Parts: sequence; structure tokens; C-alpha cells
Amino acid sequence: MNESLLRELVPAVIGVLVRRGADFASAEDAVQEALIRALETWPDDPPRDPKAWLVAAAWRKFLDAVRSASARREREQAVDVEPAAGPAPAEDDTLRLYFLCSHPTLPPAAAVALTLRAVGGLTTRQIASAYLVPEATMAQRISRAKKKIEGQRLDQPGDLGTVLRVLYLVFNEGYGGDVDLAAEAIRLTRQLAALTDEPEVAGLLALMLLHHARRASRTGPGGRLIPLAEQDRSRWDTAVIAEGVAILQAALARDRLGEYQAQAAIAALHADAPSTGETDWVQIVEWYDELLLITDSPVVRLNRAVAVGEADGPQAGLAALTDLDPGLPRYAAVTAYLHERAGDLKQAADLYADAARAATSVPERDHLTREAARVRHLLAP
Repeated sequence: MNESLLRELVPAVIGVLVRRGADFASAEDAVQEALIRALETWPDDPPRDPKAWLVAAAWRKFLDAVRSASARREREQAVDVEPAAGPAPAEDDTLRLYFLCSHPTLPPAAAVALTLRAVGGLTTRQIASAYLVPEATMAQRISRAKKKIEGQRLDQPGDLGTVLRVLYLVFNEGYGGDVDLAAEAIRLTRQLAALTDEPEVAGLLALMLLHHARRASRTGPGGRLIPLAEQDRSRWDTAVIAEGVAILQAALARDRLGEYQAQAAIAALHADAPSTGETDWVQIVEWYDELLLITDSPVVRLNRAVAVGEADGPQAGLAALTDLDPGLPRYAAVTAYLHERAGDLKQAADLYADAARAATSVPERDHLTREAARVRHLLAP
């Protein structure tokens, strides 16, 4: 793909959108979204007329943004005319709906997807991103799940593990995605923890609290992504951290380790460290080893490689990536970071640029683009 051609076309495409009625800022945002789509699709399916393709794609993005803003204003106006809310019960039926949608006749993956869509409020695209599968694949999975339980009575509660998985994914999307669902996931997990003494429920609640305590420091002005090493730790909520640690310690004392407890233990070690350099990386690697025994997840292996790079040096971290698929999300970003720490700045800059092109969100893309530019600046004579 000729990226210089893309850059040359940007002013002209923005001009077309402005002439069609878009303001400059909205036109610029829409063109940026269209460029991301072009980088994803053009290598396999180059258009005959690149400019026309970009204009059409950017105009669709602009219209989507206008419709979204209009719908949001309508919702806000509807709220303004609603009567004041009266007293509400401390609990509602949402948690019960999570269990009912996790129907025993459904495979766990299908039950999770259906519950996220029907009750969790996530879009098919958001669910597909959480599962690392194409959106079309996830749409088919949800459709099959609906057909499987069509006509059945939803009076058989599903599996606790499936519900925990749903709550975990809802929190992750709320914490880092387009829809703020983190507080709702914490609320429901608190309800569930009050109903059962299962250590993994407590582990999940602790994990949510420990991550949520850092939320204020994770982004800067304009939604700019701030990585852990650069976060202002004085903005972390120490009371929430203390609550999460206490819940985790009680769960670990039950001696029935699960994946959420192991993840919470890693989060607690990060929360306890005054700085990145003072983090107990050796113990974090040990907890990742425990987590791998439970899940054998490629994502866990990727995160473990970062911890190994901090504990034993960047070459050890790169060696830990050997058996992983380079197509794994954020693989390029992790590899770039380790190459930079190893002093291979040219490779790091190229990998940061690759990671930016593969990013699934605008803040992540912008952060990785800045990282690529920063490292290239270090290379300049």
C-alpha cells in the first residue's frame, strides 16, 4: 500500500466533506477513521479509485457520528422531561437475567456472547473485540445462540463461571472501551459476592476494584492514553485499593486458586509499587506462571513476556515471545517495547508503527503513533 498516496489524498477528501456540509473538525475525524479502514482493507482489496473510496468511507463515518450525536441529544432531552426518580431497591433483576441468559443448553462461549449482547448492552463489534474474532463470526455465534433457546423457558439458571466471565468482559469493555459499564459490573459483582462464598467471585471483585482504583490516572486531556509507567500514582484511590487487597487476601486464604484471583494478585502487586522500577516483577512473573497453569492463554503469555522483560532483561522477554503468534493483538506493541529496551531503536520504531496500524481504538492508535515518532526522533542524527 502507498501510504504517501493516502497522506496526499487527506486534504482533498476533507475538502469534499466540508463542501458537503461537515465542519472541519468532524470532517478531519471522519477521514482519520476512513484511513484506519483503508489500512485494514486495501492491502487485500485495493480500490480502483482511492480518492472516491476514501470520500465514501469518510462520509459514512461522518453520518454515523451525526446520527449518534442526534440520538444522544434525544436521550438527554427525554431524561430532562422525566419525573424525578423515586426510591429504588438496592438490588434489581439484572443479575438474575445474567444467569438466565447463561442457559444450560448453550455452550459457555455462546452463553457469554448472548448475555453480553442481550443484557450487558455491548455491541456485536465490542464482543468480537473481547473474543479476538471477526465481527461477522461473533454475529453468527449470537444468532445461533438465540435460535437454540428460541421457544424454551428461561427458568433454568446458568453456570456461575459463565456469569463471571460475562461480568469480567463487561467490566473490561467499560474500563477501556466506548461504553462506561465498569461501575455497573462492579455493582453486580458485589451483589454476587454477597450471595456466594465462591473465592473466584471475590477474586473477580478484587480484580475490578484494583483496576478501577487507577482509572483517574489512565487517561489525560482529550482521552490521551497514559501507560502504567507514566501514571500519576498519587491519583490512585488508595481506599479502593485497600478494599480490593483485603477481599483478595480473604479469597486466597481459601486455597482454591482461580484465574481471577491470580489476575487480582498481579494487579495488587502493581498497586502496591511506588513506581514501575520498584515493582516486584519477579513475583509478578510467578503469578503469571500460576495463571498460565490455569488458562494457558496466549494473551497471558504475551503479558508474561513483558514482566519477564522487566525482571530478567529485554532479551529474556523477547525469548518468551518465541512461540506466540505475531498476529496476536498487541504483539507488535509488546515486541516494540522490548526491542526499544534492548537498544534496537530502528526495529522498535517500525514495530510501534505496525502496532499503531493494528490498534483497535483511537487512543491506543494515537499513543502508539506517538511512541513510533518518539523513537524515530531518538534515531535522528
